[in-house]
Amino acid sequence: MKDKKVLIISSEVVPYLPQTEQAINSFQIPKAINDNGGQTRIFMPRYGLINERRHQLHEVIRLSGMNLVINDLDMPLIIKVASIPKERMQVYFIDNDEYFKRPGLLHDSKGSCYDDNDERMIFFTKGVVETVKKLNWSPDIIHLHGWFTALFPLYLQTYYKDEPLFSESKIISSIYGPDFKVPFAKKFFEKVAFDKIDESHLKVLKKATYESLISLAIKYSDGLIVAAEDVPTSVVEEVKNSEKPQLSFDESKNEEVYIDFYSNKF
Repeated sequence: MKDKKVLIISSEVVPYLPQTEQAINSFQIPKAINDNGGQTRIFMPRYGLINERRHQLHEVIRLSGMNLVINDLDMPLIIKVASIPKERMQVYFIDNDEYFKRPGLLHDSKGSCYDDNDERMIFFTKGVVETVKKLNWSPDIIHLHGWFTALFPLYLQTYYKDEPLFSESKIISSIYGPDFKVPFAKKFFEKVAFDKIDESHLKVLKKATYESLISLAIKYSDGLIVAAEDVPTSVVEEVKNSEKPQLSFDESKNEEVYIDFYSNKF
């Protein structure tokens, strides 16, 4: 594990957000990597409810300032950074006032997904990749957490396939349970297709449910982890049938197993 570079990408990380299973894993796993001699960078969205003053976030001017094209619109990218107290871990925050300056994370006060979650996913995906390019930090492993990161494997193997910084990177997706039922709007497909990604890759986005987003991540990832007990049986079976390196939910509860997984499978 020594000196292996692991990029952790998650929609939730403690101590910046409440202690969900995903948020805790997105902290504990990079901590275990660091404790075993690896190197990490953590990326998450900068939601409006994160207290910047308490967590000492500050903007990184040299990384900010670019615009990302999302469905033919230029959207400014702001990068902020903070250090987790008492740990040797830096967290980078992808920020944009229109997409993330709101009280909720991925759901409104009624529990429904935000209508623009599709664009937020595309923005977050591109924002992380473009920032890592600016950092010139080539990860050996990219570990994704949650359905909000489901576009990363697709984009890295299509839109960014000629980017040398990621040419040797292996992608691991940790899968958590569903927290929405209503499919995304049909324009999700069109917004991703706008990035000149061949439509043959995007069929599942024509009806973008939790299951189809996870299927997309499974198809384009190199390794898979069932990271929650409430993952639907059909998804667990799809993971098994992929025959890719994988960890079951029971295995995923042991941090030492993660280190072995990283070291011996990738």
